[in-house]
Amino acid sequence: MSTALDSSMDSLQIGTNGERSVTPSPPNSPQHNESCNIAPLTPSQSPRHQARTHHSHSFSVVVAIDFGTTSSGYAFSFTKDPEAIHMMRKWEGGDPGVANQKTPTSLLLTPEQKFHSFGFTARDYYHDLDPEDAREWLYFEKFKMKIHSTTDLTMETELEAVNGKRVKALEVFAHALSFFKKHALQELKEQCPASVENYEIRWVITVPAIWKQPAKQFMREAAYMAGLISPDDSDQLLIALEPEAASIYCRKLRLHQLIELSDKPLANGFEPGSPINSNFRQAREQLRRSRHSRTFVVETGMGELWSEMQTGDRYIVADCGGGTVDLTVHQIEQPQGTLKELYKASGGPYGALGVDLAFEKLLCQIFGKDFIETFKAKRPAAWVDLMIAFEARKRTASPRRANPLNISLPFSFIDFYKKHTGQSVEAALKKSSMNIVKWSSQGMLRMTSDAMNDLFQETIDHILHQIDDLMKKPDVSGVKFLFLVGGFAESPVLQHAVQSAFGKTCRVIIPQDVGLTILKGAVLFGLDPTIVRVRRSPLTYGVGVLNKFVEGKHPKEKLLVKEGKNWCTDIFDRFVSVDQSVALGEVVKRSYTPARLAQRKIIINIYCSATDDVVYITDPGVRKCGTINLELSEPEENSPRKGRREIQASMQFGDTEIKVTAVDVATSRSVKAMID
Repeated sequence: MSTALDSSMDSLQIGTNGERSVTPSPPNSPQHNESCNIAPLTPSQSPRHQARTHHSHSFSVVVAIDFGTTSSGYAFSFTKDPEAIHMMRKWEGGDPGVANQKTPTSLLLTPEQKFHSFGFTARDYYHDLDPEDAREWLYFEKFKMKIHSTTDLTMETELEAVNGKRVKALEVFAHALSFFKKHALQELKEQCPASVENYEIRWVITVPAIWKQPAKQFMREAAYMAGLISPDDSDQLLIALEPEAASIYCRKLRLHQLIELSDKPLANGFEPGSPINSNFRQAREQLRRSRHSRTFVVETGMGELWSEMQTGDRYIVADCGGGTVDLTVHQIEQPQGTLKELYKASGGPYGALGVDLAFEKLLCQIFGKDFIETFKAKRPAAWVDLMIAFEARKRTASPRRANPLNISLPFSFIDFYKKHTGQSVEAALKKSSMNIVKWSSQGMLRMTSDAMNDLFQETIDHILHQIDDLMKKPDVSGVKFLFLVGGFAESPVLQHAVQSAFGKTCRVIIPQDVGLTILKGAVLFGLDPTIVRVRRSPLTYGVGVLNKFVEGKHPKEKLLVKEGKNWCTDIFDRFVSVDQSVALGEVVKRSYTPARLAQRKIIINIYCSATDDVVYITDPGVRKCGTINLELSEPEENSPRKGRREIQASMQFGDTEIKVTAVDVATSRSVKAMID
């Protein structure tokens, strides 16, 4: 069940019977008793850790959706044949010279805000609309970053289409997920002789590891709205962390599926930058390629590279996508091959979109910011065409390229500029005195290779800084490999920069089909969610409680009097600390009692913080991330538990989401929720 997405939004509260009702979040002050109405049972407990076995339902198929900033796709695998990962069928449309193994994360709604299309179909249809008609249609692209960048994410958060109209973000994401559900189910129907029922499907959705818990919970709510699963069957959906999924897939790779960028010669004599060859199961791989199959075969155990690694060897996965760079550090555990996270996920909004923004900034310098903003508003479809043209040239940028790159300007851009300003595009370029960008007689912007590479520089500097900072952490010393994954990792400019910065420290490796690494790993994660045995807690988690007020220890403003008793309110009772290692399924339990004997309802508010020095729930940086309601009925007359009530609260860590349970010991009534 779902709980609050954020302290700023209405709490999605969980009742005893599992119903979800919207109520205002109680303010964090002593005047509002609902903020804290439980007290720890004495003596004060230390955390009780209880390792639990991971139980999985019997699913017959796993379907993973890689919901990316710039492109998205799905893949699936049948649990009876887990070595075979089936990729989605090739998408209609696409750009010349670009493999369309995934489709653009582009959504088109009609003027009435009804779903029309997604991906290449949406992009191409929008492109073909009459300019005046296009202003009425709602076209969304690269909208995933909005969820990461919004600090006050709520169910009411809106996204802006390129024509300026706004729609609830939850609806936009639900439309996209519903599209993938429809496609995946149709393909499963065609592939499987026996029909696959929805309850037999385990769904996996990828998210950046650096996303805060409101954003992860938002994706789960969108999945509920899209009809992927019911909130009553929440275990049917897994949230996979993108760099973690990539790490899981990399451990299955054969040597000839890896490209090493290392400066130093390899032990087997191959030149740097060339594929690492092997005959290991190569015949089967060649057979797959010869049939143009969409099925990828993975190792039953671990790949060859992993078999060479020693217990304790550590490596970094840098997921460089369209919107974010996402870093995770794992340590291999032999002989079982499980993974242990060594440091909490890090990174930031430093994906390939930064290069697009740099190009837009360059256009503003040449043609004026006012004109660019007007053009985007008046000719939204033409602006999309211009950025598609830039994307195609961006992919060909290389630090070793000498000749210039031509970027096509849509005719509507040239015509609109002349009508808007009274001068030609060529005149504007000459007036700007930018020698790095010239006008081509074919109607194109002609950029020097240095000018194109400069557009990458700021974003790449951020990425290098993030990796360097991570490598300096004591827990991360001695990294043996650095895996570059994600769509942006295909860029030769980024590859060269990372290799130059870190090639002498560790071996920099890129999997072949690097843009599909996360998608394939998400399928493997769905098949075996226990593969990551130990994770690091991204935040400090706890609950708000009352405790006996002690003069001289507690501040007077925290004094709360209830039925003649002096309580200190707003105390933060910690369950786990930020960056603490937590094993898969690890449970921390605490016992509480109602502050009043006649109390018939318990409200447990769950809080989180990025620091470990939290004392009160009102401390700076502490925010509410969940609420559980538990109704307390009167125990039977002959019950040995009459009198003082014990409420057991437990948090289960180690998964990509945190599960919370509250139990009334007297009646065994319980309520569960997820807070992440």
